[in-house]
Amino acid sequence: MRLIRLKEVMHVTGLARATIYKYMDEGTFPKSVPLGGRAVAWEESQVEDWILERLRERDEGIDGEAA
Repeated sequence: MRLIRLKEVMHVTGLARATIYKYMDEGTFPKSVPLGGRAVAWEESQVEDWILERLRERDEGIDGEAA
């Protein structure tokens, strides 16, 4: 298991900090893991799974869009 910090999460997802936290609040993005103090990280595999799910949704034409 590998934990990644916010900067890397933003890089691999292309999302802004505020969007990541908004999606977490909505329950549509993996929750962060507290590391102590104000430091947090995300489990890399969970972020990768989230990205793969977005790709599956795109390929299946979810949200009314054609594939």
